[in-house]
Amino acid sequence: MSTDTRMIRYPVEAPPEHGTAHEIAEGVLWFRFPLPMALDHVNIYALDDGDGWTLIDTGIDSRKSRAIWETVLAGPLAGKPVHRVIITHHHPDHIGLAGWFIARGAELVVPRTAYLVARMLTLDEQPQYTDDALTFYQRAGMDPEMLQARRNERPFNFADCVAPLPTGFTRIMEGDTIRIGGRLWDIRMGDGHAPEHATFWSHDDHLVLGGDQLLPSISPNIGVYPTEPEANPLAEWLASCAALQPYARADHLVLGGHKLPYFGLPTRLCQLIENHAGALERLSVHLATPKRGGECFPPLFKREIGPVTYGLALVEAIAHLNYLHQSGAASRWLGEDGAYRWQVTGSPQA
Repeated sequence: MSTDTRMIRYPVEAPPEHGTAHEIAEGVLWFRFPLPMALDHVNIYALDDGDGWTLIDTGIDSRKSRAIWETVLAGPLAGKPVHRVIITHHHPDHIGLAGWFIARGAELVVPRTAYLVARMLTLDEQPQYTDDALTFYQRAGMDPEMLQARRNERPFNFADCVAPLPTGFTRIMEGDTIRIGGRLWDIRMGDGHAPEHATFWSHDDHLVLGGDQLLPSISPNIGVYPTEPEANPLAEWLASCAALQPYARADHLVLGGHKLPYFGLPTRLCQLIENHAGALERLSVHLATPKRGGECFPPLFKREIGPVTYGLALVEAIAHLNYLHQSGAASRWLGEDGAYRWQVTGSPQA
């Protein structure tokens, strides 16, 4: 392991196998659960409260996930109940089985916005794409064949992989402290990847529970969706990274929602900001001539975008385009085909 504190360092080379635990810190068990997507896993943490366990996130609601949880509950967590589930943010791979645990007697602890968005989306099951959603994707410059396919298919619904949520919850918010696993933690919220995303910073040692706000090696998806077409999540993301920088130390062990635990948080926060600043610069060059959103993948992504990742790539492209437009660095107009064109007018203020 490198001793250079400026670098990202990984204290563990491989994750635990499904159904097994790795004690990543005293009283903190790390689990990995599968996901049916390109990012094929999510990290879950169980913290020992003495009389029971607190979980940080849950994985999606699927037969496979439930079966793995039954193995975990009978094995690594045997002898003490899961009495509390803390959710970092509303995405299905993090909140999917929260309702399942609540039905088994656990308490749900979650930011208000995360709870409200997740509950709304689980209740709002759509058999087909709405006209508003199709208009959003058309204006975003979605490939015409893909857009036509969406007119004829059932969209993804939260209810497909998120268990029903209870009508009540315990709120956590920016500036709160909370005791988990014998430690006192500061709660600091981030935005951009998800609204009101909770991170937890231990008073008692060097641990940080980072969720998807503080990932190593990959940047979480920063996307604009039909629910808020004019959103500017990239501005929120950059502001959140900057707001967390004063608290970051090189000796923090960050336990993220994906990939491996790591040291080097100050470096990582700089990288997360610089990655998007560089993407905005490349996109600005690309927009010397007018482009639709679906034509903006080359300057933003270092890999080929196929059908599996197209949707996430498109909403992230729109996030960068909205940032340029709303900062005055790009103009936007609606073409005769119903798709926006963007063209650079100045330099983005990242």
